[in-house]
Amino acid sequence: MNSDQLTYTIALTQLFLNRSRKLRELLKVCPTPQEAWERIQMTGKQQALDRAKREQEFINKHHINTYFLKDDNYPRLLAQCPDAPVLLYAKGNINLTDGHFISIVGTRQATERGKINTRDLVLELANKLPKLTIISGLAYGIDIAAHRAALEAGIPTLIIPAHGLDRIYPPLHRPEAIRALENGGILTEYMTETTPEKQNFVARNRIVAGLAECTIVMESRARGGALITASMAFDYNRPVFAVPGRINDDSSAGCNALIRDHKASLIQHPDDLIQAMLWDNDRKPVQQTLPGLNSDVELNLSTQQHTILMLLREADEGMLINELVEETQIAYSDVITELMYLEMKKCIKSLPGGKFMAL
Repeated sequence: MNSDQLTYTIALTQLFLNRSRKLRELLKVCPTPQEAWERIQMTGKQQALDRAKREQEFINKHHINTYFLKDDNYPRLLAQCPDAPVLLYAKGNINLTDGHFISIVGTRQATERGKINTRDLVLELANKLPKLTIISGLAYGIDIAAHRAALEAGIPTLIIPAHGLDRIYPPLHRPEAIRALENGGILTEYMTETTPEKQNFVARNRIVAGLAECTIVMESRARGGALITASMAFDYNRPVFAVPGRINDDSSAGCNALIRDHKASLIQHPDDLIQAMLWDNDRKPVQQTLPGLNSDVELNLSTQQHTILMLLREADEGMLINELVEETQIAYSDVITELMYLEMKKCIKSLPGGKFMAL
């Protein structure tokens, strides 16, 4: 897009603020943004045009990339959404076309277990899938845990803020945002001088959902922004996954409800996601052969699963869950989750009396 057309596009987005569907309809019948601009009869046109020129100065000065809906470089998956933004602003080293894109969302009041689960999931996915990008919103709790895990794993992470590229919110997460510019970046529909208002957070969630092949809700209370994102992804016919929690756990009430209402698939392990998304052929060769098993049997197991399986193989008469908790110092709920996975993989079997035995 040339400079003049960009000016008109920026001006149009101001006049059609929060009405991207209407603007898209207009652009369908107008070959260029300038023609769309000339066709409309609205007040404030000159003011919007002057503001657009100032925005272009910022774009040029700070080397901002722009993505126009009709251009080939616009994110393909997002373009499929009927309410996708007409124009996006981006900063960083962003690849929006190659690899897998996963959005990870959740409550700002995340538990330590939720943060740990988020880190473990991202690290394991990064180890199993090539060219993976993690998308989230830089908020407290699960969002920042997902970004930090991606940075730790050395994979791209994409931040979707509810404001322009002239600020970072919350300021406390500026170090992560700066690091993300080197491998990933920041992508927004908002111009500079846009403050992080409540309605902007809701609107930006459609970008979080629309950019990704699937959305994972790690922790969510009965109400919250993560559920809005999940609902948007569901409406876009994108797969939604949720990590289950105990029935009386407030921090997992939203996840449990998504699973109950068949709006999300239950995920306990990265393999659940990989298999559901039919990404098995994309795996990196990271399988490990476990000692004590036949050399031709290879399993993709986490450290916790490996530890539990080794203990069960040493117990001729099996072990109770409480015994495994005591021996491994792994949380009770996590031991149950890992046992379910090992049983599904036919590594172990349940015995009368609540014991488990390795096969």
